[in-house]
Amino acid sequence: MGTHVCLHELFMASARRSPQAVAVVEPGQGSISYGQLDALSDRLRDRLAELGVGRGDCVGLFLRKSIDSVATLLAALKVGATYVPIDAGAPAARGAYILHNCSVKVAVVEAALADKLGAALADLGAAPTLLTVDASLAGGAGLLAALAEADQRASAPVVDSAASDAGDLAYILYTSGSTGQPKGVMLSHENAVSFVDWCSETFAPTSADRFSSHAPFHFDLSILDIHVCLKHGATLVLIDEDIGKDAPRLAQLIADERISIWYSAPSILALLAQFGGLAKHDYGALRQVLFAGEVFAVKHLRALCELWPTPRYFNLYGPTETNVCTWHEIPLPVPPERNTPYPIGQVCSHLRARVVDESGAAVAAGGEGELCIAGAGVMRGYWALPEQTAKGFFSDADGSAWYRTGDIVSATDDACYTYRGRRDRMVKRRGYRVELGEIEAGLYRHAKVKEAAVLAFADEQAGLSITAFLSSDDAKRPSLIEIKRFCAENLPLYMIPDKFSWLDSLPKTSTDKIDYQRLKELR
Repeated sequence: MGTHVCLHELFMASARRSPQAVAVVEPGQGSISYGQLDALSDRLRDRLAELGVGRGDCVGLFLRKSIDSVATLLAALKVGATYVPIDAGAPAARGAYILHNCSVKVAVVEAALADKLGAALADLGAAPTLLTVDASLAGGAGLLAALAEADQRASAPVVDSAASDAGDLAYILYTSGSTGQPKGVMLSHENAVSFVDWCSETFAPTSADRFSSHAPFHFDLSILDIHVCLKHGATLVLIDEDIGKDAPRLAQLIADERISIWYSAPSILALLAQFGGLAKHDYGALRQVLFAGEVFAVKHLRALCELWPTPRYFNLYGPTETNVCTWHEIPLPVPPERNTPYPIGQVCSHLRARVVDESGAAVAAGGEGELCIAGAGVMRGYWALPEQTAKGFFSDADGSAWYRTGDIVSATDDACYTYRGRRDRMVKRRGYRVELGEIEAGLYRHAKVKEAAVLAFADEQAGLSITAFLSSDDAKRPSLIEIKRFCAENLPLYMIPDKFSWLDSLPKTSTDKIDYQRLKELR
């Protein structure tokens, strides 16, 4: 596909081509050109080298999204290290665990968060060097100020910015682990660049594009936002977390910043369609709307497409371990009678897919099974978890390693996949196999249901009880009799929830997905 082997080389080529072009914008705060961002990340690269960071080491980012954080991840890559982005809004103890777990040598930390993080690290007996940045200084000024003191000393030797190869780790993204501790997904330069090159082929971005950066940097959606944008010399528009969940302000920002390529979880787009007042703004620049991370309820997708009729829409699917592995362009308009989610589509050209049953045998077209993925984009494994890594893969006769996604799909003859649910969200009830996501899809058909999440709980008498957590835009929520009658008309008897719990809104994770763990606690 591409000729480059490392992520930072894609950016550096753009900086050489167009040093004056705007690379990153912090709306209302400032911007930085490709040349300036290259120089700033070089200075931090040399500072990291001075602090003993080299090829194969890990550099932590405990920063809110900013020009500083973009420069930091580029600097880490340039010094041959692996960048490890951490949710700065999460408890310091979680961040400290991650830094300790992957033996981070240096962490670039927001000054206001440094004391709590330092104390949490001390509790673990970990002592990475903390380089603090004043986040109140925007436009890269915080990082410049942090580097100024180091620049007064004898300058560090200039480091070769291409000291990595394709097999080296580029970043580690920590996801929730089944043990209760986060687990690190290891992605190499080859993994990342194969994905970035696929995006280039599929979406054909240009230097004139303005990409949204809605996802936090610890979420895999950010890889497309940042690295596809920087490869093409386009402009990355950073969206602050507060604005990112405030529909009217976000709607205004997308219009004002003339964003042309949007990418987020469906929940944010549903929020914009319902509460953004999109009809008030000009979205003439918007040409592609990409979404991933969860199923997009068709009624919200239809509403969005009616408000934004001109862009192309793409449903992207894939776990962090593969990034996007299948894609489907939504044919417009969305028919009024359609109420089932769209397919997740065909496998990406840099990957291979197969559907297998519980014994590992291939499933015939039309049947259901677990989606497995092989190819250049598949992770190297979980950091320091060899047993979990081994469980996550199986090998075939030719030695290919296939990653088990845990997602159940069906495929048509033309290899277009439809998502059926999670292997771990399949339950047996009254002898029937039930996918909880199918109940959610049924509940979304109710006009007054804004959000739906369904969980199964062990029950001494029935063996299993199903609870639906719901939210509504309407001040007058449906009565229990009304919602049960609706379910009886739209779901098989064995799928009707035993209990309905109405909330003002469903809790979300830091990556804007419904937080099922917190819902379990609300039972």
